[in-house]
Amino acid sequence: MSDDRSPRFDDDLVGLDPDDPDARAFAAHLDRMQRVPSCSVEGYIQGVGDFAESANRLRGPRRTAAVAATVLMLLFAAWVIANAVVFVVTTWI
Repeated sequence: MSDDRSPRFDDDLVGLDPDDPDARAFAAHLDRMQRVPSCSVEGYIQGVGDFAESANRLRGPRRTAAVAATVLMLLFAAWVIANAVVFVVTTWI
């Protein structure tokens, strides 16, 4: 038996084998689903990490959609930063 056993096997997943990779993945999924989101920078960074982990597990059209969403967010962030730089430069010149 492993040392990093989830307490979910004692409460929610009684009867499942804690050493089964599928059962462990399901326990981790339940932990992520019950996590309360934090409205702080650390919470947002953790949310981005969860999105990245989920996107890495995807295949096919869903992965393409996740990559497209990420690229669109990065392009929008670059556009906002460029506009802010132009505003600051033109204001101070």
